[in-house]
Amino acid sequence: MKVLAAMSGGVDSSVAAARMVDAGHDVVGVHLALSTAPGTLRTGSRGCCSKEDAGDARRVADVLGIPFYVWDFADRFKEDVIDDFVSSYARGETPNPCVRCNERIKFSALAARAVALGFDTVATGHYARLAGGRLRRAVDRDKDQSYVLAVLTAEQLRHAAFPIGDTPKPAIRAEAARRGLAVAEKPDSHDICFIPSGDTRAFLGSRIGVRRGVVVDARGAVLAEHDGVHGFTIGQRKGLGIAGPGPDGRPRYVTAIDADSGTVRVGAAADLDVWTLTGQKPVFTTGAAPSGPVECAVQVRAHGETVDAVAELVDDKLAVRLRAPLRGVAPGQTLVLYRPDPDGDEVIGSATISSASPSV
Repeated sequence: MKVLAAMSGGVDSSVAAARMVDAGHDVVGVHLALSTAPGTLRTGSRGCCSKEDAGDARRVADVLGIPFYVWDFADRFKEDVIDDFVSSYARGETPNPCVRCNERIKFSALAARAVALGFDTVATGHYARLAGGRLRRAVDRDKDQSYVLAVLTAEQLRHAAFPIGDTPKPAIRAEAARRGLAVAEKPDSHDICFIPSGDTRAFLGSRIGVRRGVVVDARGAVLAEHDGVHGFTIGQRKGLGIAGPGPDGRPRYVTAIDADSGTVRVGAAADLDVWTLTGQKPVFTTGAAPSGPVECAVQVRAHGETVDAVAELVDDKLAVRLRAPLRGVAPGQTLVLYRPDPDGDEVIGSATISSASPSV
């Protein structure tokens, strides 16, 4: 089988590529250049796509004895991931850029080019498993990335391989060391890769500009002014610009954001509980939507809790009724449906949250 191994320069994708070579496949390594200024996008474990990362990937490819290329996807990444991230925050939403990157770059743009060039499969270092075309959680639940892959279609999954999903992370590092790969102890990247400073508010402010609004309490009383709703997200407690706790002496949290009026509403922690979710643009990883209501578990953050629920496709949207409340759910987040399974929870599908309600 002809395999294109996506090599970020980290330990996970390096071991994934090595395992595909060991399996006897015809492997070619490719590093995605996602920044127009690659020298600026790594600060320790923050960021990615730097010249350092490309060099690390190339050295691993040399050790493995496979061809290696760098493909420039910077313009596509800016348009489909960074610009989408900024515009979503400007609308008062809370997007997950890793979800968009997998959906639009790694398993759309990259996979499409790979297939066009005659490759059968794109292998990545994601922690997830595929069994019979079905996407499942990784063995290492702490590293599981099935959540950010749940936006993939059945056709995209048909051309995907996740060679390390059956192995815990410490064993992956140990394997890399045994193979003599210099990236064995390289720190994992975290936070948002294109914001190496970690200051999301400053990044957004430099692109959106000042759009003044007010922070109000549940009664509508103005508590403070702000420079833009992009500085807030549902469930946020700190950095609200208000003096002290609420009248009950307890902390206040962002409970609603109206981007059109620039209004940020705050309230008590209990005001964050939601019991129903509506998701738009649903994707079902097997290619077929459930024929009726389905019992499932729902996850709304990459490493968040799951709660039992009933989900149903209604008028091309996912309607989800939770068995227990989730707290601090924001429009723009991705909801992922899992089917509990003794062999590893199976992903049923996903959707982008358009609304969340406290009503049961």
